[in-house]
Amino acid sequence: MSDFARKVCMLGDFGVGKTSLVARYVRNTFSDKYLTTVGVKVDSRSVALSDEVNLKLVIWDIAGKAALDSVNKNYLRGASGLILVADGTREPSLRAALDLALQAREVVASPACVLFVNKLDMVDRWEVAPAVLGEIRRSLAVFETSALSGDGVEAGFIELARKLAP
Repeated sequence: MSDFARKVCMLGDFGVGKTSLVARYVRNTFSDKYLTTVGVKVDSRSVALSDEVNLKLVIWDIAGKAALDSVNKNYLRGASGLILVADGTREPSLRAALDLALQAREVVASPACVLFVNKLDMVDRWEVAPAVLGEIRRSLAVFETSALSGDGVEAGFIELARKLAP
C-alpha cells in the first residue's frame, strides 16, 4: 500500500463551525462550547481510498476571518486542498467563504476545493437559498453538513481526499 499526505486548509468566517467539523471528522466528537481558534490548529486523519492508496489528510484549521492577512496566507503555503466553510444560518458567511477561496488562489495554485455549508441541524433557520447553492454546485462540490449530527461531514472530506489522490 502507498501512503501519501496532503495539506488541507479550512477557510471560513468566524463561528461557522470549522473547528467543530474537524473534531467531528477526526475524533467523531462535538462540543457546544464555542472556542475561538487563535492562529491555526493542525489535525490529521488517514483515508483508505483503495486497497493500494492510503491518503493522510493534514488539516489546518485556520482562525476565522472574512479576509486573509499575511499570516494566514503563510499558513496556506504547501496546501493541496481547501475546505471552504459557510454557516447556512448566516448568508454573508457564504460570500466570505467564496471570497477567501479567491484570495487563497493567490497563494495556492489550483487547489482541490469543496464547500461545506454547515449547521444543517438548523436548516429551518437557514438564510442560504437552495437556488444559490444550486448555482454554486455548477463549479464547486457543495456539502450540506452538520458538525452536531455528523451529516455530510464524512462525505465531504472523502470527496476532497478523492480529488487529492495521486
